[in-house]
Amino acid sequence: MGTVTHEFFPSSAQPLASTNYPALLNKAGSAFPQEVLAFDATTDESCFFKFNATNYGSGDLTLRIRWYADTGSSANVVWGAAIAAITPNTDTQDAETKAFGTANTVQDTHLGTTAQRLHEAVITITNTDSIAAGDEVALKLYRDADGTAATDDFAGDANVTSVILEYSDT
Repeated sequence: MGTVTHEFFPSSAQPLASTNYPALLNKAGSAFPQEVLAFDATTDESCFFKFNATNYGSGDLTLRIRWYADTGSSANVVWGAAIAAITPNTDTQDAETKAFGTANTVQDTHLGTTAQRLHEAVITITNTDSIAAGDEVALKLYRDADGTAATDDFAGDANVTSVILEYSDT
């Protein structure tokens, strides 16, 4: 049994005109640049990543969201994720109107007094939209800033540095 990993960086995120999109920023840093998606504290924002479900076997997907606070060092951030899977030559679904499965969420608490400390929030995506090996898949990532799923009371932007998706090949 092996694990298949897809890693996504901020510049590979895609916006959707009908949703609020996080700002794509290149922070200077003192030693090296840090490219981030800056998710707002008061407005739900989302972005999208596409991938092929290479060697997908079965089961849930694990999504690791690496993020840090732009400012502030306490409170909670709520992340959500959903997928939409289409099987080429089998599904009759319109590729432009395919709906996402029900989102899964996680509430992540800032760990300590350093504002720009790197965190990793983990979402288990149980709503897999009948994903199958070889499917073309869209992944929606969002910050639930208005706290619909849980309390998001973090006052500043949450800067995402990378998103890592993992699943079993058996």
